Amino acid sequence: MNFGFLEILTLIGAVGMFLYGMKLMSEGLQKAAGNKLRDILALMTNNKFLGALTGIFITALVQSSSATTTMIVSFVNAGLISLQQSMAVIFGANVGTTFTAWVISLFGFKVNIAAFAVPLFAFGVPLLFMKKSVYTNWGEFLIGFALLFLGLDYLNHSVPDLQANPVVFDALRRWSDMGFWSVLVFALVGMVLTMAVQASSATFAIALIMCSKGWITFDLAAALVLGGNIGTCITPIIASVSGNVMAKRAAAGHLMFNLLGSVWALALYHPYMKLISWITTGCVGDPNALYTYASSADPSTVAALSDGRLDPSVDGNEALIANFAAMQYYVSFGLSMFHTVFNLINIGVMIWFTKFYVKAVTFFIPSRREKNLEDDGKSHLEFISGGLMSTSELSILQAHKEIVLMSDRTYRMHEMIQQMFSESDQDEFSSLFLRVQKYENISDNMEVEIAAYLSRVADGRLSDESKHSIQAKLREISEIESIGDSYYNMARILQRRNENHIVFTQSMNENFAAMFDLVRTAFDQMAAILKDNGQHLGDLKLTLNTEQNINEMRNNLKEQNIIDLNEGKYEYATGSAYMDLIVECEKIGDYIVNVVEALVNLKPGKGSN
Repeated sequence: MNFGFLEILTLIGAVGMFLYGMKLMSEGLQKAAGNKLRDILALMTNNKFLGALTGIFITALVQSSSATTTMIVSFVNAGLISLQQSMAVIFGANVGTTFTAWVISLFGFKVNIAAFAVPLFAFGVPLLFMKKSVYTNWGEFLIGFALLFLGLDYLNHSVPDLQANPVVFDALRRWSDMGFWSVLVFALVGMVLTMAVQASSATFAIALIMCSKGWITFDLAAALVLGGNIGTCITPIIASVSGNVMAKRAAAGHLMFNLLGSVWALALYHPYMKLISWITTGCVGDPNALYTYASSADPSTVAALSDGRLDPSVDGNEALIANFAAMQYYVSFGLSMFHTVFNLINIGVMIWFTKFYVKAVTFFIPSRREKNLEDDGKSHLEFISGGLMSTSELSILQAHKEIVLMSDRTYRMHEMIQQMFSESDQDEFSSLFLRVQKYENISDNMEVEIAAYLSRVADGRLSDESKHSIQAKLREISEIESIGDSYYNMARILQRRNENHIVFTQSMNENFAAMFDLVRTAFDQMAAILKDNGQHLGDLKLTLNTEQNINEMRNNLKEQNIIDLNEGKYEYATGSAYMDLIVECEKIGDYIVNVVEALVNLKPGKGSN
């Protein structure tokens, strides 16, 4: 067997082409669908049966159960859907992923892949240069589709001829001749392989090729597919690592669904495989026929048939080629049927136990009371998961949830400053100061991490609306962080006041309280607009009016401060500290308006640039 370094690279490249084609096709469809995916999921998850159908539809659309489950984990993380709602969608996703297997099965051995795949580039490439993003997205889909099948074709012709090497082939046969232990070994290999490439479709393709060349039995090829069904859980698990407890539970529910399904399939493996063979034989032909033929026929003839090297012009070869192609199709049909029936049985049974799954994952992943933010200076992001959501557009929603959280935490500084202003106990004052300082650090960290996340989102190709949305959200986090800076500046001013034994007059205390109440009102108005992502802008005018009131009050107090200083009512240091506090309040009002304006400008015709 002549299989050197170049051949190894060719084989790896074939796998890479297959996976990249799958990724490109999936992302193209997701981008073409855009926020419709989110809308569908939001509307169709209230009922478990509709949720399951939604999971089937979305996965068939995006060609990846990992993409769907990762999306679901992100939605649960963001609080868009409940854990119970997510379970039904995850169950359906496992059925939807069989669509890819059927596409490979129906086209992989019935037509010349290269003959129809390469011409797709003639349609897909021009679409990439269209101005409208929808055309570009469909161009990506067509190119991805072509690359997927070209990769499968190269994979089919690049794998080494094991039959030409008796040592290697005998080793493979030894692993195949251990009865039920062989099934477990191949299931484990399928699981590890899928975890490595994070694509069960690649494992399906490898199992299909190995079986279609007569190297392994149909039963062992099915075991590889079964293991891949478990291995595909790795992607949503990774996505949930840095998510909240609900995201981790959703990923665990997906793993539990696939594990329990695999347990019954392994326990009843031989009867189940007889059922699949019976169905396949009744529909198209015996899926075990190819391995039987390959075991008894001349190895060189089998290798020539599997590689397409047998000359059809020689007498008898044309019928032999046709018969071999038919047996290959029986194998691919049977593996697709195995995968489909397996997942249909799983969802048919387990859809009735969604509440059980919720209780089980809740038990195994208990909710821990969050540490007080004061205990450390970490950012404590809650909604952004370890990786991006399945589409850049949908990832923006996660970032928005974090911005709302950032705003809520910044607001706590307002309450701390209010306490510090009137706190007479020095120890308690110092404690409050440290808390403000730590919250300011948290605000800084959140700004950096959210900005970094949005930058990764922006690296993808986005619609004009999404690009504008990212710019607006970058402005939002910058302004909210500036609010935190102003609160911290106020804490330092109050600390300086105490260190210098400055005492404000009754009038000063009352004026600051009135100004601070205006800031609170503006903050509340901003928070209301921020939480609904600018969908309802009824408080816009109120926010602008409040900010105007803050400006007018600042001007009035500034003039009065000059008059009081000239009249000698208090020392300059007192007036300076007092006005520094007032100026910081006015700055916060400006930052609040800037956040609101960023949200308003997201809505066409509702703001100015």
